[in-house]
Amino acid sequence: MLEAKNRLGVIFFPAFDWAISPTHPEREERLLYTQDQLREEGLFDIAGITEHKPDVATREDVERVHFCLPDVSSVCTKSHLVSAGGAIKAARLVMEKRADKAFALIRPPGHHAMRVVHGNRGFCNINIEAVMLEHIREQYGRLRVAIVDTDCHHGDGTQDIYWHDRDTLFISLHQDGRTLYPGTGFPQELGGPNAMGRTINIPLPPGTSDRGFLHVIEHVVRPILDDFKPDLIINSAGQDNHFSDPITNMNFTARGYAMLNRMLDPDIAVLEGGYAIQGALPYVNLGICLAMAGLDFDDVREPGLDLAAIEQPRNVTDYIERLCDELPRLYFDPPARPKQGDVVGDTFVRTRDVYYDTDGISESQVETVTLCEHCSGAMKVETWSTVNPLSVGIHIPQDACDACHAAGLRMEDEAKTRGNYRYIQCIDRRGKRYTQHGF
Repeated sequence: MLEAKNRLGVIFFPAFDWAISPTHPEREERLLYTQDQLREEGLFDIAGITEHKPDVATREDVERVHFCLPDVSSVCTKSHLVSAGGAIKAARLVMEKRADKAFALIRPPGHHAMRVVHGNRGFCNINIEAVMLEHIREQYGRLRVAIVDTDCHHGDGTQDIYWHDRDTLFISLHQDGRTLYPGTGFPQELGGPNAMGRTINIPLPPGTSDRGFLHVIEHVVRPILDDFKPDLIINSAGQDNHFSDPITNMNFTARGYAMLNRMLDPDIAVLEGGYAIQGALPYVNLGICLAMAGLDFDDVREPGLDLAAIEQPRNVTDYIERLCDELPRLYFDPPARPKQGDVVGDTFVRTRDVYYDTDGISESQVETVTLCEHCSGAMKVETWSTVNPLSVGIHIPQDACDACHAAGLRMEDEAKTRGNYRYIQCIDRRGKRYTQHGF
């Protein structure tokens, strides 16, 4: 009987009762074909590969990560809680040593959901990887974690949530934002003033194939991971870089995805995008499962594969090689301050506008973070949108020093006594206190 080299836990949740529309690319069939493929290939007959039901994330799990306005129930359905719970189940399997690795094949996705949530953007309401990560940090203490996002779209939501977090390294490989939604994810986006170099963006040109992706993993991602030495590696495993995906312009293959996974060697993978429902997802997911289990994936081949037709152009190869020569220094020797924002006293302030493309909501933010040499800093986000009046969220990180913890508590008190806010929310990770006030 075939036996996996790594014990692999697989979690399925197709979310039968949630879709943006019956014909939208992000719908339940994304996982139903995969489920059938894995069973037909006998994946669960392999010793060491097991299937598990998802947990259900709680309201507190979401409030530990997000400022949901006006509250969690207004922006988050039961399907979103089960999707996040599937990611949590994957993490628990690994943390409790019931599996060596875990793959959460779940939807709805989450990597475009930012710290503040007014609605759905990029098919995402809550950030399932962040909900998972902060759940296990709550249970197991501070962890040094790397999130590597291989979705074709820049993981702008995950970047936003971990922008100031020294304990989290976020790396995103994606199609260049000049050519694809959400139009962000450029190399100069390096993190907040207390966490410069903890965000690394790798924008790749349309037409990038296996050769380009694997070159980036070998020459940029792995050296940075080897230096950072995370306790966990999480892969936001978006699969819309596939050559047949209907909404992107890349040339990755199922075998390429499996090879990337083997080189990256994540502890946990969480499904994000991927919209070639029949021709790519079942084969990509099979390849990733085999790679995570430490098994051979050379025979995984999707229909319609013509390697000559998707060969990477020479100019794309040259561009990627030049990019890989430059990017590591942004991690190893980052600039002192971000380009966007200003120092105001002992804080750093940036303003920005966010558009929720799925729900048609426009939001404006003013973000203030304490400058600190010792921790990630206390943060205040003032936010207003076309659906919610002026509100504020205060975030005190898990690694907060005494001074920044006190500063965060002052921000909360001042918001309640002096601010003109409709909603006030505080995430106090150090004190494990999550509060909401409405006025």
